[in-house]
Amino acid sequence: MTAPHTTPANDRFLRALRREPVDRTPVWLMRQAGRYLPEYRATRAQAGSFLNLAKNPELACEVTLQPLRRFPLDAAILFSDILTVPDAMGLGLYFADGEGPKFERPIRSAADIDRLAVPDMEGELRYVMDAVRTIRRELDGSVPLIGFSGSPWTIACYMVEGGGSDNYSKVKALALNEPAAMHKLLGVVTDAVIAYLKAQHAAGAQALQVFDTWGGVLSPSMYREFSLRYLQRIAAELPRGEGAARAPLILFGKGNDPYLEDLAASGAEAVGVDWTIGLGDTARRIGGRVAIQGNLDPVTLYATPAAIRSEVGRALDDYRDGNGGSREGHVFNLGHGLSPDMSPDHVAAMVSAVHELSAR
Repeated sequence: MTAPHTTPANDRFLRALRREPVDRTPVWLMRQAGRYLPEYRATRAQAGSFLNLAKNPELACEVTLQPLRRFPLDAAILFSDILTVPDAMGLGLYFADGEGPKFERPIRSAADIDRLAVPDMEGELRYVMDAVRTIRRELDGSVPLIGFSGSPWTIACYMVEGGGSDNYSKVKALALNEPAAMHKLLGVVTDAVIAYLKAQHAAGAQALQVFDTWGGVLSPSMYREFSLRYLQRIAAELPRGEGAARAPLILFGKGNDPYLEDLAASGAEAVGVDWTIGLGDTARRIGGRVAIQGNLDPVTLYATPAAIRSEVGRALDDYRDGNGGSREGHVFNLGHGLSPDMSPDHVAAMVSAVHELSAR
């Protein structure tokens, strides 16, 4: 069953993604629900573990809403993890203290890849869809809800490495030594990502983001072969509605500066960029074809509120200068996610600065 389409009371985020006029630049933050908030830490302690939290729709809804109670953010983002899909494929996701996510059964052979199948989105991943439905109900039309997935390449990195990695040697070796096997892995993961995002949209997500966190570790030729072509497939094949009911697709990547033109031509509605390229340069290169999301350096939030405000103003002006004097088509965000030791007061200062300095 597809969630009914209703326009949120605050729709400037969706309008900006459609490059329509807005009263001020919308802002949301990657990892806006997370460990920098004491109320999140309390809810996670109640859940007992990160996975218990992510797999409990009511608690996932609670932590999704927590930042919206503190800050006048223009969108909510589903609280989940990019590794829910490979977990549902049977790899056995767990979190080791201080070490991040790991898999009990990582991909080690072509036979392991042959055993993979697209999970049932209302079976193994029903808890994600139930969370989306619960959040949409509790948002009650206030702001849009963003659903998300990892990119095929980024998900495959974790599946093959078995967790995080310093040099991605296992997954790169698989791509170089057995490209056909790597493409088979990326193909089934892409099928799963498309089904996953489609199901989130049907459950109520009003915009969708793909996180290509590790695309930037690839050489240009490997990026085009093992990451870009699968992002292009998602943009081309993901059904996301028509007209005002269409869920815009944002392709975000760390280190995606060399590929902005390709990403803008993919069919996605927006490209998200990290902090290593200026918004003005991004706007000039993309030329108004899609919206742009980003890109304050997250470390800016360790500075004083006055310095944060100055950097927000610099980023807003840089975008406007590169976009022919217009502020439209821009969603303000960090160039990556919030960190656990960041001050909520500094986040508040940043959000206020975006709204005040961008008022039309």
